[in-house]
Amino acid sequence: MKNIANNFEQLYNLSSNKKIVFTNGCFDILHVGHIRLLNDAKKLGDILVVGINSDFSIKKLKGKDRPINIESDRKIILESLKAVDFVFIFEEDTPLNLIKKIKPNILVKGGDYSESNIVGSDFVKNNGGEVKTLSFHYGYSSSKYINQIKKA
Repeated sequence: MKNIANNFEQLYNLSSNKKIVFTNGCFDILHVGHIRLLNDAKKLGDILVVGINSDFSIKKLKGKDRPINIESDRKIILESLKAVDFVFIFEEDTPLNLIKKIKPNILVKGGDYSESNIVGSDFVKNNGGEVKTLSFHYGYSSSKYINQIKKA
């Protein structure tokens, strides 16, 4: 967690006159649905920032058997993707504090969300930004894959 401050500093140094796109999620088991969302989100701006739930946060959301991959591993995996510029881990139940700190120009979630259910949408819109839902790719779900593995 020590280098998060350094990453925020890098983000602020790079973000002058650039459009920042933000999305978030658990990204526990990375799958094609995640990759498509991230690639589509990157096309909307210059810098793609991804917020990921901490291990503690995922346990609260998904149960004691999750996450499958620890937060530091999930962060490294996401950072290795071409579309992703920055990854930040948040401890809270929602990424609202992170969104307020980053102040993205565009807030993105998958099409399985309605704008009214997207955390931070009011904040982003009140600061002149946009909120977008991107195509949802049916059939892809970390929970689905985990259940398939358990049955095997």
